[in-house]
Amino acid sequence: MAEELQRELHVDTAFTVPIFGGIEIYESVVITWLIMAVLVALAIWLTRGLKVQNPGKRQVAAEYIVTWLDQFTAGMLGEKGKQYGPYLATVLIYIGFANLIGIFGFKPPTKDLNVTVALALMSIILIEAAGIRARGPKKWLRSFAEPVAVVTPINVMEIFIRPLSLCMRLFGNVIGSFVIMELIKMLIPVGVPLVFSFYFDIFDGLIQAYVFVFLTSLFIQEAVE
Repeated sequence: MAEELQRELHVDTAFTVPIFGGIEIYESVVITWLIMAVLVALAIWLTRGLKVQNPGKRQVAAEYIVTWLDQFTAGMLGEKGKQYGPYLATVLIYIGFANLIGIFGFKPPTKDLNVTVALALMSIILIEAAGIRARGPKKWLRSFAEPVAVVTPINVMEIFIRPLSLCMRLFGNVIGSFVIMELIKMLIPVGVPLVFSFYFDIFDGLIQAYVFVFLTSLFIQEAVE
């Protein structure tokens, strides 16, 4: 099992671009490109031939998805932070698809620590930028000394702790699901693993996407309010 876990954690090189001495393109990047291509193609297909009156079924479906995502993110962000909803909706869709792609035999990009770190860094940059935009640079800097100046080092450390907690929570839960599935396969190799695979690959994968977005929205809401 240890060897299998190491194999899952290992990030394979998909191909090498022969420029600047050779640039390695990892498997997680290629799968991310695949997810992006599917989502872009789906968006183009859903939004073709938009009409103001008598919209077709595709347009109704597209409008329903966008409306639901807007309401979903706005409910977490609040009035002051709802402008950041499109980013959270995009992250939610990407992580959801990334976790579900394992059903089709691909290795989920979220099993690559580099991917979860990148997602966490993007989120924390947006959080701090939202705070600066809402408060102004001076008030944003002064906020590190609240409620008393002695806690300034702790508040500064939070800038680095937050992305670490976001990426490790997502990465750890994905790997944890894999370990549990391997243990179940060892104990009961037939029948039962299929049921648990449905839970961990679909339900738990979507839950992890929600948790990541929910925590990011809390941090944004705190920054802007």
